[in-house]
Amino acid sequence: MNKAYLDPEDVLRLIDAADNLRDKLLVTLLFHLGCRISEALAICVEDIDLSGGTVTIKHLKSRIKLKCPDCGSNLAMTSVFCPKCGKRIEEAVKTLKEHRKQRVLPMDSELVAMVRQFVSLGGPVNVDGRRRLFAINRHRAWQIVKELGQKAGLPRIINTETGKVHYISPHKMRDAFSVNAVKHDDSGDGLRMLQEHLGHSSFNTTAKYRKVAGEEHRRWYDDLWKANGHQAKT
Repeated sequence: MNKAYLDPEDVLRLIDAADNLRDKLLVTLLFHLGCRISEALAICVEDIDLSGGTVTIKHLKSRIKLKCPDCGSNLAMTSVFCPKCGKRIEEAVKTLKEHRKQRVLPMDSELVAMVRQFVSLGGPVNVDGRRRLFAINRHRAWQIVKELGQKAGLPRIINTETGKVHYISPHKMRDAFSVNAVKHDDSGDGLRMLQEHLGHSSFNTTAKYRKVAGEEHRRWYDDLWKANGHQAKT
């Protein structure tokens, strides 16, 4: 039967299906951090603080809206002077761009240990002078996760809004992380923390995971009444 999202046990089956450390780390990192695949593939060893247990994630998807720190006018990405107040804002724009383009995420001890092992075994590859954690492109990453899902015998994932069924993909790791987080804490503070962790600019994007988590409740309720000879109305 198709599922709306992967649970932690499903992800463990994915990890167990991998026959090399790189693929095990890829799936573990995607699930434990909940980052986008583009963000994961951009991680370099220099972005990781193993002693502090953190990793700096680049906001590759973010659209940066720059404003003058003095008058609040909109600025172009290449602005040197504010078009309204005329103040030189080149340095302020540079600082704001750097701040908006990244976030620092904590890593749990299991992920830290796996990254440390991967680095010690020479897994990272030098790309443009930096040691890239995963020397693969987006297409190959999606292919790896899809094949692991098939090898693990996992069901495909159904989109509860469209009804379409999809193969296991890197983004499903992000969904699994998010739903797991909401099931743990669906309070306003919990959802705001999740929004910051995922790097969502809109709270509505984060709030959708509460709805997905609620699908489990709906299935439980429907099955309860079917077992009693009734058909639940939706």
